[in-house]
Amino acid sequence: MIRINVNGEERQVDVSEDMPLLWVLRDELNMTGTKFGCGIAQCGACTVHVDGTPTRACQTPVGMLGPDSKVTTIEGVRGKAAEAVQAAWQKLDVVQCGYCQSGQIMSAVALLTDNQNPTDQDIDAAMDGNVCRCATYVRIRAAIKDAAQTMRA
Repeated sequence: MIRINVNGEERQVDVSEDMPLLWVLRDELNMTGTKFGCGIAQCGACTVHVDGTPTRACQTPVGMLGPDSKVTTIEGVRGKAAEAVQAAWQKLDVVQCGYCQSGQIMSAVALLTDNQNPTDQDIDAAMDGNVCRCATYVRIRAAIKDAAQTMRA
């Protein structure tokens, strides 16, 4: 049995330690907001926060999580940055197909939690590795800037 804290709730799963966190979330805990995209940590669709840091769940074995690690998924992301990002995403109609958006939002929330006045370079660095096949990058950048402005107001 492996114990993990997901979205503030202690959970136990009976899985192998080498099972990727993504599959624990999706298949064992029925939390399907975190998406499978590539399986090699290159697209960002599976991004969750582990102790506040954006982490690719498809390449993170559940056994590598520390006993005090806290996993936050798109279903559980909360706080000022999360609210600002989610509002900006809706206001600017960022989503096209939506498949990558949970990973995009998780990366944007992590950026704005640490930096409420990001430059274009900061945004590029934080969002690097988050692929959007619909190419909504201009709207994503605009939404991050809008969310940052909201947070500073």
